[in-house]
Amino acid sequence: MSQYERTVRVDAPFEEVWDFHSRITGLEALTPGWMNLEVESVIGPDGAPDPGILETGAQIESSVRPLGLGPRQEWTSVIAEREEGDGSAMFRDTMEGGPFAEWEHTHEFFADGDGTLVSDSVEYELPLGGLGRALSPLAVVGMEPMFRYRHGQTKKRLE
Repeated sequence: MSQYERTVRVDAPFEEVWDFHSRITGLEALTPGWMNLEVESVIGPDGAPDPGILETGAQIESSVRPLGLGPRQEWTSVIAEREEGDGSAMFRDTMEGGPFAEWEHTHEFFADGDGTLVSDSVEYELPLGGLGRALSPLAVVGMEPMFRYRHGQTKKRLE
């Protein structure tokens, strides 16, 4: 699988940054408008709709239509893992259905003095078997502006 990584330091307390990223409103705020994100539903691990915090087992049904081109792409994400420690936290979401053959996104947060390091790591594979595997490294063309925007918005909203 191919991998994309990006890290940014945010001049905001760890607890605030972690809380912001732990909610569906964080995802909505950090997704660029050109992705045309629509969150259809969020179901908690207990089956309850619209949980406040995205805990392990939560499921997000959404769709995107990048640049307004082509049909909407359905996307089902599941929070596969979530851990909190003293000054560090992480959660991992996996795509259960959507435009990629494989998608696993790990979000990590580390207290850094008065600020927080935010790290995103995505392991992914495009569809179409061998052709998709061969072309997967080129997906960075879309990922880099997406994550640059996400990290810029995190700084703008929390600093």
